[in-house]
Amino acid sequence: MELIVFSDESGVLDRKNNDFFVFGGLVFTSYAEMDTATRLYANAEKYVKQIENLSENEEAKACILSNSLKGKLFRSLNRFEKFGAVVQQKRVNENIFNHKKSKQRYLDYVFKIGIKRKFMSMAENSVFKPIDVTKLTFYVDEHSTATNGRYELEQALEQEFKHGTFNFNYQIFYHPIFKNLQSVKVNFVDSKTRTLVRGADIIANRIFHHALESDLTSLRLRQRFCISEFP
Repeated sequence: MELIVFSDESGVLDRKNNDFFVFGGLVFTSYAEMDTATRLYANAEKYVKQIENLSENEEAKACILSNSLKGKLFRSLNRFEKFGAVVQQKRVNENIFNHKKSKQRYLDYVFKIGIKRKFMSMAENSVFKPIDVTKLTFYVDEHSTATNGRYELEQALEQEFKHGTFNFNYQIFYHPIFKNLQSVKVNFVDSKTRTLVRGADIIANRIFHHALESDLTSLRLRQRFCISEFP
């Protein structure tokens, strides 16, 4: 079986001016489920665009919508598996912020561990059996990632889920959770062309604002929602 992930981010990784950075997104276990989510979100999005007088080519981005309209879009995804990863920037080692490379590696780490915890939660709740998973496909908003960063993210995910990772500090090897995994593919896409990446934008924005209000617990209590905090 294949797991399909859509994700986006909210905030800026800059500890001097920002308290939080967030990844958010959706996980599907079949293309039929993904198609259902696409249809439901597109219908809600069409309504929101009419209210906001947005043209067909304009995106209903979280940053321009009222809370009530963002809420309508968010609720259209209620029945589907969601995840989030929240970086509390003031607690991150400040040396990480000194170089673009170290910042990108840290974000890759946050993303892969955040989605790993979501996968494990789904398996524990019998949504799927890890032994059945043979393929992981990711759709990520392309707007802020350099070409070499895209390749490194795919490599990090493949290492984590296909080969396993070794912690040199503690001399511990972490076996991959998907023993029969054959491929990991990361697709960087324009949100204009992927409905559910726009849905991931709404989810990331919701998590970001709950983090600002110190109220992540209320999201965690929702069915099908797994949120991890870092560091």
